[in-house]
Amino acid sequence: MAELSTRLPIKTEKGSVPAGALAHPGATFENLRREIDRVFESFNWGPWGVPFARGRSLDLESAAWNIAPAVDVSEKGSEYEITTELPGLDEKNVEVKLSNGTLTIKGEKKEEREEKQKNYQLSERSYGSFTRSFQLPEGIDASKIEAKLSKGVLTVKLPKSPEAKKKEKTIDIKAS
Repeated sequence: MAELSTRLPIKTEKGSVPAGALAHPGATFENLRREIDRVFESFNWGPWGVPFARGRSLDLESAAWNIAPAVDVSEKGSEYEITTELPGLDEKNVEVKLSNGTLTIKGEKKEEREEKQKNYQLSERSYGSFTRSFQLPEGIDASKIEAKLSKGVLTVKLPKSPEAKKKEKTIDIKAS
C-alpha cells in the first residue's frame, strides 16, 4: 500500500530574526534583555514608584500633586500674588503661615468614599499632604497679607510696604 503524505507550506516572516542574529552568540541574550525590559515597562507602577500599587500610574502630572501642587507667583504693581489650585480642599484643610521671612502653605486632603449596593460594597480612602515654602523678598507689609480660598484656588496677596514702593526706580534705556 502506498503511503499518503501531505506537504504543508512553510511560512517564514521576513524581519522576525535580524540578519546575523543567530551567528552572534550574545544576540540571543540581548533579545532576551530587551524583552524583559519591555515586560517591566508595561507594569502599572503606582504612586511613588511602587509596582502593582493601586491608583494612577506614575507620571509627572499625577506625581506633581503627590509632592506639591503647582504654584504661580506674580508681581502686580503694588503687591505680589501667589496662586495655587487645591481642588477638593477647603479652608479648614489649608494653613498659610509666615515665619522669619518665609511663607509656608500646608494642606492635607482626606477623601473617603463608600458605596453600598445590593451585590457589593465599595469603600475607598485616600490621604495626601503637601508643603510649599517661599522666601519672601524684603519690603513686604506682613500685617496686610491676605489669603483667600475660592472654588479650589488659593490666592495669597503680599502687599509691598510704602518704603519698598519708594525704592523702585525706572532706569532709562539709551540707544547706542
